[in-house]
Amino acid sequence: MNRINQLFGKKQKNILSVYFTAGYPELEDTVLVMKTLQENGVDLIEIGIPFSDPMADGPVIQQSSHIALLNGMSIRKLFGQLTNIRKDIHIPLVMMGYLNPIMQFGFENFCRECSLVGVDGMIIPDLPMSVYLQEYKPIADQYGLRFIFLITPETSEERIREIDEQTNGFIYMVSSAAVTGTQQSFDNRMAYFNRINAMGLKNPRLIGFGVSNKATLALVNQHASGAIIGSAFIKALTETAGVDNAVNVLLNNLKK
Repeated sequence: MNRINQLFGKKQKNILSVYFTAGYPELEDTVLVMKTLQENGVDLIEIGIPFSDPMADGPVIQQSSHIALLNGMSIRKLFGQLTNIRKDIHIPLVMMGYLNPIMQFGFENFCRECSLVGVDGMIIPDLPMSVYLQEYKPIADQYGLRFIFLITPETSEERIREIDEQTNGFIYMVSSAAVTGTQQSFDNRMAYFNRINAMGLKNPRLIGFGVSNKATLALVNQHASGAIIGSAFIKALTETAGVDNAVNVLLNNLKK
């Protein structure tokens, strides 16, 4: 069974998924970041593939992508870093990237390499669902990879139900229609959260975009299976010397 399905089969609430940009802050930090996150109890890791035009990402992640590219990160380099990762990392791994560099690498080549190194799924925000289903789903399925779709407050009920039908992993529930970034409160998201809860979807959901403190984390855990945290961790990596210290800063901030 895919590790994503295993995770949600044994843990239904308070799942913590953390995103980081591969090759940031230093090119060879990728594996160290992953090991440190796992050692500190993170349930799932999103590996961000740096891209020059990350349209869904706010300034914090954009800057980390820019620096990672300057460091020399590429998809080929990333797969090289991940070659023996399953000797040490046992939690689910999801690749998050944009379509352009993945298409240049070759979609089937990308899926094959993901399978070889032990990646469990992928998020490609700018790949339309209809195109994925028509052209790419058979390839992803062939290599046992879960494709994670995003929904937002603007996503129609019809589309959400179609996504739920086509998903075999989890749904990435974006907290707002804005780009990534930390927020102090989700009070104005309650109608959205309650509407999705009332739909009775079959797939679990993780909520991302803005989770950064105790209040936002608690609300997300109340209304979904858990949280996805990205900008808050990248910010900690940027402002704190050492990966260990940055992870501790992130986890301490989630208690405040």
